[in-house]
Amino acid sequence: MTAGPSVTAASGLDQCFLFEAVETSYDISGIQGIVPEWLRGSYYVNGPARFERDGRRYKHWLDGDGMICSLRFTDAGVRFTSRFVETTKLTEERAAGRFLYRGFGTAFEGDRLRRGLMLEPPVNVSAYCFDGRLLAFGEQTLPYDLDPVTLETRGEYDFYGKLNAVSPFAAHAKLDPNLMNFGVQFSPNQPVLNVYEFDPAGSLVRRKRHPLALPHSIHDFGFTPSSYVFFLSPLLMDFERFHRDSVSVVESLKWEPERGSSILVLPRSSDPAAKAFSVPAGHGYCLHLINAFDRDGKLIVDVLELDEPVYPQYQPIPDLFATVKGCRPVRFTIDRESQRVEERVAMGYEHTPDFPSIHPSLAGREYNDFWMLGISAAAASGPKFFDELAHGSWTDGGVRDTYRAMPGRYLGGEPVFVPNPSPGAAADDGVIIVQHLMPESLSAEFLLFEAACVAKGPLARLPLRHRIHPGFHASFQSEVH
Repeated sequence: MTAGPSVTAASGLDQCFLFEAVETSYDISGIQGIVPEWLRGSYYVNGPARFERDGRRYKHWLDGDGMICSLRFTDAGVRFTSRFVETTKLTEERAAGRFLYRGFGTAFEGDRLRRGLMLEPPVNVSAYCFDGRLLAFGEQTLPYDLDPVTLETRGEYDFYGKLNAVSPFAAHAKLDPNLMNFGVQFSPNQPVLNVYEFDPAGSLVRRKRHPLALPHSIHDFGFTPSSYVFFLSPLLMDFERFHRDSVSVVESLKWEPERGSSILVLPRSSDPAAKAFSVPAGHGYCLHLINAFDRDGKLIVDVLELDEPVYPQYQPIPDLFATVKGCRPVRFTIDRESQRVEERVAMGYEHTPDFPSIHPSLAGREYNDFWMLGISAAAASGPKFFDELAHGSWTDGGVRDTYRAMPGRYLGGEPVFVPNPSPGAAADDGVIIVQHLMPESLSAEFLLFEAACVAKGPLARLPLRHRIHPGFHASFQSEVH
């Protein structure tokens, strides 16, 4: 008997990253399984989708040009659409036929910056519906306004003139239904954390500026009805080196765990009596928070805590996560009156989880269930990628159940939870949507899972006509009846 091809933890990763993305739109045929009748609306996932041009290859996952993929669920079926975000960077580089701008992890001779100050971003991190439009977000830049159906790029969205081209604006907006976001103004002397909040019509409700003692690299944040919450890890941006030595952002970041981490709590109201405070939070690194909420005078902050920063593991393309360290969900219970951490509880799931997702209406409020991607081979050396979907439960104190893809196949994109809108539906009654990448057959599909028990396997498989790149963050906009 002839042996089949060997399968390693990184089999086919090159076929998940190094190919030409397709801009297209079509009705999905050949759906296997059952798409729930109540699932109506649009799913969006943003992610990097071009890593090579004119013989040059990007080093880092965050460098690729942003592409939005959508699934539109209607009574007539499911329609797939994919389209690049037409950024300044993409437009100019397409015309030149080569890369022009410095990337998050890739610098090269003669590369450019926006106004000589900051990256010209590829806008490849997330996408959320707001103010009647779809907004695509990147790091430290204005979001781009897209048509929610066709994904056509309309231009930058500056919140009716309240922001400008150099306003620091992060990729992790939050909705409740106001849109909240933040941005760090890096400076050798006084870095400043800017926090913004806009009403559903896009009008600025408030803007706060909070001086930082150190130039923390911050990707995500949390909120409650009364507070904005930041996990400040000792991953520090050397802004002078970024300019002086013309290096990438990754090369400008310094990990100094001896400084320790902290949780910063800023008041959401404009009441001058409400004060900011911070508490020590160990020596770990947090890329993504899961959620935050208030309960009986306590502030609960749930995070994915890594032993060290993960950005270096996003390179070199395609051999990612070669030496990735441990990560697990952690709950911090903070007493607001004494302003100290009363309890730290770590959940026993060590498959380097990322991209946590919860019931969207429970953001900033008490919740129990969450979903995340994991790497089953996290403890092994060498390249690897996400291949597990895990369902966490704070009530159970651990991971309730998991789904693992077949060897050599991978999962991508934040596992979005879409709640069942039926009256009386349980908090975990809904579906999870996630990408399924199958490099051995040069194909891809989307999977739908019953959220309460992902271990049962997919409810439905939505096959695509071509490959898609693994995405970052995703969202779902329910159809309004």
